[in-house]
Amino acid sequence: MELLQTFTINILAMLVTLGILVTIHEFGHYWVARRCGVKIECFSIGFGKSLFSWYRGETEYRIAILPLGGYVKMFGERDVEINESEKALAFNHKTLAQKTAIVAAGPLANLILAVVLYWFMFMTGVSGVAPVIGNLEVDSPVALVGLQRGDEIISIDGDQTRTWQEVRIALLERLGESGPLELSFTSTGSDLINIASIRIDRWLINEAEPDVLGALGIIPYRLDIPAIIGELVPDGRAQQAGLLSQDEILSVNELDLSGWLHWVDIVRGSPEQDLQLQIRRQEQILDLIVRPGISIDSNGDQYGFIGAGVVVPEVMPTLPVEMNRAVRYSLFAAIPYAFTETWDNGVFILDSIKKMIVGLISVENLSGPITIAQVAGQTATFGLEYYLSFLAVLSISLGILNLLPIPVLDGGHLLYYLVEAIIRRPVPEKVQAMGMQLGIFFIVSIMFIAFYNDLNRLL
Repeated sequence: MELLQTFTINILAMLVTLGILVTIHEFGHYWVARRCGVKIECFSIGFGKSLFSWYRGETEYRIAILPLGGYVKMFGERDVEINESEKALAFNHKTLAQKTAIVAAGPLANLILAVVLYWFMFMTGVSGVAPVIGNLEVDSPVALVGLQRGDEIISIDGDQTRTWQEVRIALLERLGESGPLELSFTSTGSDLINIASIRIDRWLINEAEPDVLGALGIIPYRLDIPAIIGELVPDGRAQQAGLLSQDEILSVNELDLSGWLHWVDIVRGSPEQDLQLQIRRQEQILDLIVRPGISIDSNGDQYGFIGAGVVVPEVMPTLPVEMNRAVRYSLFAAIPYAFTETWDNGVFILDSIKKMIVGLISVENLSGPITIAQVAGQTATFGLEYYLSFLAVLSISLGILNLLPIPVLDGGHLLYYLVEAIIRRPVPEKVQAMGMQLGIFFIVSIMFIAFYNDLNRLL
């Protein structure tokens, strides 16, 4: 029942998300075409058979059965014979500047949507958690350059990082690269800014789902409860090792624990490996060794377990006030920040595409409709802020991808118009037809890879 509910939420969230993005994109084409005097024959959200439609003037508006796209059918798009009296209404009889504006309007509408969404978010307030390190892996890259538990990362490569989300974005920008990675940080109770440099070499180049924090050995600060043993499974690994109820685990392999969740992470990642524990039992400090057993989940992945529960405290911990980061601007002050956020995400997407083309990022990072549905469903349940942020990023992606100079996409048409402006005549139909075939092959190939990646993530 729970699986069915999750599936339903994901599908509905995806349909709403794609519906919004496609409608905005096609409305961009539609609005500029109308301003240029082009007759619109059909405005369709979705492809295939019409579910329902209506007419307003000479234009048919429809919702079609396949929601993965849409189109605006303009009068005179094809080279067909048109009456002299109707030429003023035909797309192909408009000036080169007008046709360029009409085609570019779709992707630009998606970018404008992102600006509006970010403006609304910055005006109402964007929340996050301060990037304070909860713990470090022993001998990890960040531990070796001097970072410690409780330090706050304030910038990466000179870019300010106010929240963990900004830290992750800054690190993702370095995927596949080599050279120094510069981290600025402050220590607990000090305003002194420290700078550490970590050498990376083709960083995480072959990782399908790169864990940028884990690769550096960083465990973010998170709300946790003391690692106090509760109920024990009879004759389980914990009991066999001599652990008793009410024992508090202080450290594992000389690494201080930040809490129960940290302890669970270590146990799950250490099947059939000896763990040297330091525990507090009443007033005594004792040393024990426990060896987690192996269990296999539904995906076939192995993880460790010891057969022990936790003592749940009567009062659950809350996030310290200083760890909450909320950014809020006035009506007009939010505007430049919205443009900056849209620009930065657009540059990041273009850089990622370039890295994927030259092989610095694995093509396994491509995502298709299944992943979009999962993320849309998750962000919808997290709250409005998370969903709007996801919608904005997806809208930027759609706008950027459609501007790529690939026949079939808007960018391909813009490329033809650029060539036409240079050679002073339209690109030959034969060349356009060949480009169309290559474009379709390329797009279908990308869609196949993305869908294949989606299935691999599920299986």
